[in-house]
Amino acid sequence: MAWFEAVIYGLIQGLSEFLPVSSSGHLALLPYVMNIKDPGVVFDLVMHLGTALAVIIYFRSDISQYAKTLTPSLVNLKTGNEASWFTRNFIFATFVSIFFIVCLLLPSKMARTPWVIVFNLSFFGLLLWLADMKNRKLENHLDSPMERGMQWKLAGLLGLSQALAIFPGVSRSGITLSVALFLGMKRKEAGQFSFLLSLPIILAGIFKEIPDLLKEGNTDSGGILLIGVVTSFVVGLVTIHFFMKLIGRIELKYFTFYRWIIAALMAWSLLRV
Repeated sequence: MAWFEAVIYGLIQGLSEFLPVSSSGHLALLPYVMNIKDPGVVFDLVMHLGTALAVIIYFRSDISQYAKTLTPSLVNLKTGNEASWFTRNFIFATFVSIFFIVCLLLPSKMARTPWVIVFNLSFFGLLLWLADMKNRKLENHLDSPMERGMQWKLAGLLGLSQALAIFPGVSRSGITLSVALFLGMKRKEAGQFSFLLSLPIILAGIFKEIPDLLKEGNTDSGGILLIGVVTSFVVGLVTIHFFMKLIGRIELKYFTFYRWIIAALMAWSLLRV
């Protein structure tokens, strides 16, 4: 892979990871669009390192606050402040994600095909639109449930939904936002919880795949990967900043329209072959 291809991968990753359009779907499609060899899931995961670092930097004060409550939250499960309840719900959602990711890992590897991505972009884009419409109708009755007690159903469904995002085209931020909005979370809280929830899974996946990456024996891979990671970090940081400011005002249907356009163009291209 050439350096400019790594820049493009990093740019697409940084933009699409935090927008509900599926970063994995876009990365999986790039080889078809650019007519290059698919670098594979491992390379995609390393690109996620840049966006994971962007989440850590942007939410550093929140992460520090929740980290301080980690031990007290686990020692005494019945009492605590808002940060303690957020931390407990976050931990439960993360464990649910890990469990279902392990269960779905094998079928997800077989789903890295163009037609599956077309379906996922279209179907889960529709869910996002429906969730956004329902959430806007409940705008005056929304709550911040993660900060006022254990939300087993909500946290569990968010964890499950994040696990589904290992299928290309689903979109991790898209599906978690959809579930959160359907269940009545405030939009900004839903975005924050969605972004933070990605951290443990992404970092765990990266560390798991690093040995396989090193076995490839490509002496140029380190520099190429670094270019992609830096690009995804910078672009991702900017994307988070603007999306968190816009999420309370922008209608998510526009992301649905974008997903449908990409899916239609891809389907048209596949039918022409």
